[in-house]
Amino acid sequence: MIRAELSIAAIGAGLILVFGVLWDAFETTILSRRVSRGNRFTTIFYRLTWPIYRWAARRIPEGNRRENFLTIYGPLSLLLLIALWAAALVVAFALLLWGTGAAAASGSGGNGFFTSLYMSGTTLFTLGLGDVTPHSTAGRIITVFECGIGLGFLALMIAYLPVLSQAFSAREGNIALLDARAGSPPTATELLRRHGVDHAAESLIDLLRDWERWSAQLLESHVSFPVLAFYRSQHDNQSWVAGMTAMLDTCALILSTDEAPDQRLARQARLTFAMARHAVADMCRVRNRRPLRVVADRLSAGEFGRMVQSLAETGVAIAHASLAGPVLADLRAMYEPYVHSLSDFLLMPLPPWVAAAPPRENWRTNV
Repeated sequence: MIRAELSIAAIGAGLILVFGVLWDAFETTILSRRVSRGNRFTTIFYRLTWPIYRWAARRIPEGNRRENFLTIYGPLSLLLLIALWAAALVVAFALLLWGTGAAAASGSGGNGFFTSLYMSGTTLFTLGLGDVTPHSTAGRIITVFECGIGLGFLALMIAYLPVLSQAFSAREGNIALLDARAGSPPTATELLRRHGVDHAAESLIDLLRDWERWSAQLLESHVSFPVLAFYRSQHDNQSWVAGMTAMLDTCALILSTDEAPDQRLARQARLTFAMARHAVADMCRVRNRRPLRVVADRLSAGEFGRMVQSLAETGVAIAHASLAGPVLADLRAMYEPYVHSLSDFLLMPLPPWVAAAPPRENWRTNV
């Protein structure tokens, strides 16, 4: 009687585990829509592992060592997640084999759960060793089904990794381009200064248009593949959060002036601002992060004056700074709580509005 009850429980647990793992893998790797369920295996995995990893990273002084440590988490977490999915499938099918009484008889005559676990592992990974075989119809059916699942699962994971790599490379292209255009880390002041020197309004419009598309692509890829948010840029002073913030700062600065030098520029700044703000807000929602308001102001009154003076030196006039200040503050309130939240969660520092020293350019270094 007890054996029958245990068998039924094992079969039920095995079926639930198989379905749960396969559905979670489907939602993570194939489904291109944000999944709102908070009790998913993948969500629980990242909620458990990232806080511990972030805690350890905070114990490392800021700089190259911390960034190298943080760089490991994204790819490593993905490999661990795949390994855990595979291990869960092995256990799930072992429960089915043991529960149906189809546990294979080995040469030594063993037919316990660990024999079923061994058989499940060799079947899922299609080893075909032959030292353990099913001895019932139910066992043969389960074995064939698990073998098919194993082949499909491995093929899916192999196809999934290049997609992530391509999405990461597409994201990093525009971030690298900001180095010569806005310094590293990029700042709105430096970006406008460099375009103001050449009076390159057309070039700036093209840049904002590219970042409007980039923001839309980032929203699509990072909602579909949330693990990409943990992937870090090649250089310590660059990140997708910093690049997005610098472009939002730039758009807010353009829109806050009461004398737009070019209506096309103002229109493109408005479009880019809307798309980028949408992206950071949704990224917070994907990570269940609330907007974060901090006490320290990224643009104090003194910094604002220094920014206006710095821009004026290169012919970029912020007309009537006393009027621009309040408008700029209202625009900043629309996105800064979100980028602060992402920065705190991912340990990606936000760029300043005005560089404290001549901005570093990565292309001038050997790093």
